[in-house]
Amino acid sequence: MKDAVDRVIGLIDENGVIISCSELVKIGESRQGIRDELAYTTDVAISGGYTYRIIGTDIKSEYVVFVEGEDKTAEKLSMVLAISLSNIKNLYDEKYDKSSFIKNVILDNILPSDIYIKSKELRFAADVVRIVFLIRFIGKNEMNPYDMVQNMFPDKSKDYVISVGEQEIVLVKEIKPNHDMKEIEKTARQIADTISAEFYTKVVIGIGTAVDNIKDLARSFKEAQVALEVGKVFDTEKSIISYENLGIGRLIYQLPTTLCEMFLQEVFKKGSLESLDRETLMTIQCFFENNLNVSETSRKLFVHRNTLVYRLEKIRKLTGLDLREFEHAITFKVALMVKKYLSSKPAKF
Repeated sequence: MKDAVDRVIGLIDENGVIISCSELVKIGESRQGIRDELAYTTDVAISGGYTYRIIGTDIKSEYVVFVEGEDKTAEKLSMVLAISLSNIKNLYDEKYDKSSFIKNVILDNILPSDIYIKSKELRFAADVVRIVFLIRFIGKNEMNPYDMVQNMFPDKSKDYVISVGEQEIVLVKEIKPNHDMKEIEKTARQIADTISAEFYTKVVIGIGTAVDNIKDLARSFKEAQVALEVGKVFDTEKSIISYENLGIGRLIYQLPTTLCEMFLQEVFKKGSLESLDRETLMTIQCFFENNLNVSETSRKLFVHRNTLVYRLEKIRKLTGLDLREFEHAITFKVALMVKKYLSSKPAKF
């Protein structure tokens, strides 16, 4: 730039010190007064025979460029230099920004062979145990979701907050090698409670499995996505869903719908599942929740034991499945979940 411009040009850092200048003797001089002036005016200031301009659009920007002269030419040159240096800085920040790197890793936008090269370049600890939280915001918010989460996890050297959508934020958190899943779920609960209390916003959080290798972060992210999708079908009342605790729901979610439909047809007589009324389905649910214990279930439902036995017998006649038998109960439970899964899928025309 020095060879292209016939005037003194230079750059001031966030402390008001000249860190680069075409007139080398000026490097190290303080121009804090100019920074203070720019903080209270627009993005440009003229003082002492020089034109100063903030790099970027933020008045709290790290850098200020200056050009010798107080005329229109100096003003135009300062604008060209500010735009040019801003673009260089953005490219550099993106190239050496760890958050951008992790975003590319979890979204599979970087080749596996390049991950280790890039992590060494960024001095990124590749063998630390980390876990992915996928935080989905429900409804519109006045405050930016990214800012909400970033304010809760300000340590950018250990925890990385990444925006992956308008309403979805990823938190890649460093955890202890001998981690406890209950502690991780407790952290997720604290995130949800804080956002709810401070910003009156509801979130659901999917948690992947812990990984000790940076390339596996993509897998943990996909698991967190699956956790949210499966939870949306089978655990609608839960706001914290861990991939490790999805159980049968995870298997059903990965099955083709045609296979699920065939299973239902084989298990039930035609229309028998639909013939069960709301009260009967609630009885079945309570029976499962109480581990197929007739006495405990009748107590919870506030009905006589014989009434419950009569209902179970009615179910057996309609479906051919006796829920008091463990094998039949398992089949029925899975069938109900398969039915729920199919109902959640959009109809095909």
